[in-house]
Amino acid sequence: MFGISGEHLVILAIVLILFGPKRIPDVARTLGKSYRNFKDALDGIPEPKYTKIEDPEPQKDSPPKKET
Repeated sequence: MFGISGEHLVILAIVLILFGPKRIPDVARTLGKSYRNFKDALDGIPEPKYTKIEDPEPQKDSPPKKET
């Protein structure tokens, strides 16, 4: 289900080299909080409501327009 490929291992190695083993939990915690704040901010935005715009029917009382 959760297969680890070579690409995942390369990314993990780069993160380990950049941040070191002591800072990885802090970085993960910060990313988690940022994701939660972003998700909470999106929950406050109402979804747009789309309505179908129909073509108005021509009026029966008026004669058709003549093009010149």
